[in-house]
Amino acid sequence: MHIVLDPDLCQAYGNCLLAAPDVFELTEATPVVIVRQANPGEDLRAEVEEAVRSCPVQALTLEHA
Repeated sequence: MHIVLDPDLCQAYGNCLLAAPDVFELTEATPVVIVRQANPGEDLRAEVEEAVRSCPVQALTLEHA
């Protein structure tokens, strides 16, 4: 699986960070979420899918290989 972030849509709400803290990061230096693991392992699938669903502006998509 591959995570795609649309930086034009991201509002840095942080819902994805709450759902998958090992995959996403927020810093004061950037106005959008940082995807730390664009290709996370299958062991994180449930958390990543929840992160994608929880984004209120649909800035995240998940591509399946």
